[in-house]
Amino acid sequence: MTLPSGDETPSPALTATQAALAAEHAAVYGYGVLGGRVAEKRRAEANAAYDGHRARRDTLMRTVRDLGGTPVAAEAAYALPFAVTDTASALRLATVLEDRVAGVYSDLVRATEGPARADAAGALREAAVRAARWRGGNVAFPGLAERAPGADPAATTGPVEAAGADGTA
Repeated sequence: MTLPSGDETPSPALTATQAALAAEHAAVYGYGVLGGRVAEKRRAEANAAYDGHRARRDTLMRTVRDLGGTPVAAEAAYALPFAVTDTASALRLATVLEDRVAGVYSDLVRATEGPARADAAGALREAAVRAARWRGGNVAFPGLAERAPGADPAATTGPVEAAGADGTA
């Protein structure tokens, strides 16, 4: 994360916005992968989610600049948490992506105030609704993996890991 003077500590809002941007980059990549594997009857939903994540990514890039930072760049590729070979695994990946995005928006809600907090809460809500649709049910505390019954918080922290250009971690 680059700041104007290079030696300033980034604000919590900038740090959380950069994390949300990184998660949106990963979500855009992930939806690009799963889009070709999801069943035809769910393809429009996947395309709408892809477009939504692209729009959020673009907005977050502007927000980072407005906060005085340089937007974190997308990785060339991301290591997926599992192979996406069919509709079932595509839906599972969509759920994971939305849960992870919800988590970073939860952090952004905590780090911001006013209109920025309202926008982050809206993004958290959108991710939670998409995750519930993909999952076929909801969770008690969207965006708070540590509160999910039986959940391993380490399994849902951060976006899909960045990978090398060859797709390996």
